[in-house]
Amino acid sequence: MIMSESVRRMLRAKLVVLGRDNCGKTALCVRFITRRFIGEYEHKREVTYRCQKIVDKEAIELEILDTVNKECAGPAASSLESSIKWGDGFLIMYSVTDRSSFEAVSRLKRLIDHIKQTLGIPTVIIANKCDVENGRVVRTDEGQALASDLRCSFFELSVAEDASAVEAAFGQLVREVRQEFLRHLLAMDKRSRMLQMRHALKNKLTRSKTMQW
Repeated sequence: MIMSESVRRMLRAKLVVLGRDNCGKTALCVRFITRRFIGEYEHKREVTYRCQKIVDKEAIELEILDTVNKECAGPAASSLESSIKWGDGFLIMYSVTDRSSFEAVSRLKRLIDHIKQTLGIPTVIIANKCDVENGRVVRTDEGQALASDLRCSFFELSVAEDASAVEAAFGQLVREVRQEFLRHLLAMDKRSRMLQMRHALKNKLTRSKTMQW
């Protein structure tokens, strides 16, 4: 029996990792996929990782796009727009040791909303490097307040020290992607039923006029 396209969509997701340079995006991806931490990377181009994971006892095939630093304006804007159009869900990452990376979060979230032309796009904000307390310049409550304002889930973690927290952040995003797809299916089903009712009513009115003649 061939699975419907809807079922296939429930079994896979395309995730995009966004954020400024040096906040740990590649380390985050590698930690999630392999559970290993590698601290230094030469990150000069985008990489798409593919893996299969179990989330809430259900298997899902993931494509994870690890982006290079992209600004919301200028020559890189079109490439950033393409990445956002491609994704089903987004991880926006900043470092608690770099305030400029924190300030970029709201710009990226607004851009996602603009390009997707809707609110409520599955998005998780990750504050990395919480183990580097002596270098912290962004407080935990600042991150929580921003996530609340943007209506995003929020995780403050250390990619270097806590693989389980990384798993939890990705797991939350996968759940949100699944929920958003289910909402989309329900909306399509409702629209389909309304069209069927409208068509049936039109046919009924046509038959009624014919009988009157």
